[in-house]
Amino acid sequence: MGRMTSDASLVEGEQLVLKLHPHWKTLLRPLLVLALVVLAALAALILLPLHAHGATIRLAIGAAALLAAIAWFLVPLLRWRSTSYELTTRRLRLRDGVLTRVGRDFPLSRISDVSFSQGLTDRIIGCGRLIVESPGEHGQLVLTEIPRVKEVQALLFQLVGDEQQRLAREER
Repeated sequence: MGRMTSDASLVEGEQLVLKLHPHWKTLLRPLLVLALVVLAALAALILLPLHAHGATIRLAIGAAALLAAIAWFLVPLLRWRSTSYELTTRRLRLRDGVLTRVGRDFPLSRISDVSFSQGLTDRIIGCGRLIVESPGEHGQLVLTEIPRVKEVQALLFQLVGDEQQRLAREER
């Protein structure tokens, strides 16, 4: 699944087990919008009559297409790339944000249940929702568009059990 690596933000004895980004499915709509923007700009440039202001209008069409591509494709791409779900031997870490980073950590010892759900399309392309439950004010965490969600659920469940065993050994 993922490679074990070291990370300076981990505590002593903790190892990174898996790092994921949301499934590529999240980029389908931005890709379609990008294709439509390019096609619309090309159509406008081809159908534009040649006259004295043609160069200015062509430049404006190109600039508008570029701005639309940045807003509707590049921004979602950067959000997708900067969002990560990390499983370590001690916690589930969520990280996101392009300009401002936001992080949230869930200690494995506080997780009481891990489940997943997949619709038909999700099953076909290999993603789904991961539902992590823990006691407390936040209760349930739902992560959408998780790649290989069944494998991630099984791994997280195993890591929760391992952490509970580790803590039980430390109490003795």
